[in-house]
Amino acid sequence: METLMIKGGDHLSGTVTISGAKNSAVALIPAAILANSPVTIENLPDIRDIHILMQILSELGAMIEYHHGTMRIDPTQMKPKPMPNGKIKELRASYYLMGALLGKFGEATIGLPGGCHLGPRPIDQHIKGFESLGAKVIQESGSLYLKADSLVGNRIFLDVVSVGATINIMLAASRAKGQTIIENAAKEPEIIDIATILTSMGAKITGVGTDIIKIQGVEELKGCRHSIIPDRIEAGTYMIIAAATAGDITVDNVIPKHLEALTAKLKEMGAIVQEKDDSIRVLGQSYYRPVDIKTLPYPGFPTDLQQPVTSLLTRAEGTSVVTDNIYTSRFRHVDELIRMGADIKVEGRTAVVKGVNDLQGTKVKATDLRAGASLVIAGLMAEGITEISDVYHIDRGYEKLVEKLHALGANIWRVKDELF
Repeated sequence: METLMIKGGDHLSGTVTISGAKNSAVALIPAAILANSPVTIENLPDIRDIHILMQILSELGAMIEYHHGTMRIDPTQMKPKPMPNGKIKELRASYYLMGALLGKFGEATIGLPGGCHLGPRPIDQHIKGFESLGAKVIQESGSLYLKADSLVGNRIFLDVVSVGATINIMLAASRAKGQTIIENAAKEPEIIDIATILTSMGAKITGVGTDIIKIQGVEELKGCRHSIIPDRIEAGTYMIIAAATAGDITVDNVIPKHLEALTAKLKEMGAIVQEKDDSIRVLGQSYYRPVDIKTLPYPGFPTDLQQPVTSLLTRAEGTSVVTDNIYTSRFRHVDELIRMGADIKVEGRTAVVKGVNDLQGTKVKATDLRAGASLVIAGLMAEGITEISDVYHIDRGYEKLVEKLHALGANIWRVKDELF
């Protein structure tokens, strides 16, 4: 175990290159299972979740080659081995194996997924989709048992907009007989990325990026080569870091359109944001106006940036209100920020943030991935030294965080925890 140490107060500057999208990668790797020949995925982020998925696919019989962000997956010898426990429990996105294995083999046994604890994140819409395609789903002893003699396309209306359910249904439906129509589908860029690889494999998918996606099932899918889109959440985190440290950071290898909601809020606060074709420059300021933020499905403000931006709002002069409409329990970082001197009150889905003069470095704990990012931002802003424990949460989603921040001028380092 390691602790992240940050000496705050520096104005960060320079250029940071953004890695491939974590939220795409964890679905693209399971999608490769559906092919009848090897799939090569490029621009993978070198993060913990990717290595867990590699281990899971290897256990299922896939041949994996991985080198400098490029993974070659040969699924030809895979078997639908039951996986009720083990690495499955460490990764929320392991649920994508359900749709992929169901589409490939007509069956799957998967332990209920783990990952960050963000309150209730039911997979009922996933199950609804699988059952609509003809699968029988039984939940027993902490695992889901899925089996279908034949998957048949159907019209599926999602009761809530769900990225995970949309992707999982796409995976299974790509090998179903006939047409599947997903209504009230998610529109996130990651959905488009998954549809792109499936189309390259031979799937027939239309309507991606709208709320109605149509999938015409095919008998088999072939291998292909695919490069992942840039990680908009990592990019957004560094944009917030630039604003929080009154810095001057150019965030390179991004798709600016994917970050429009954050860009609008940073400008509203008073930061200077300059966009180019594939980069965004953020110039932080010494004074910020308070703003109200509500998380919504894309293209609204992303819930994954709610926690990082909350740290920034402690610098605004006045009161900001943050409402998370996606997850009910995504405020576990607030208690840690309060330990650093923040003035925040949480009521249900809403946090009321009053600006303070300074945060103070102290010992805090990362409770999940994006909470960890929010504490890194707070540590960069704070006076003195901040010690962040449970860094493994942060390593799940940010490639080479310490190295990238070092290059921008941050005073940040890791120490090995002593075991007694």
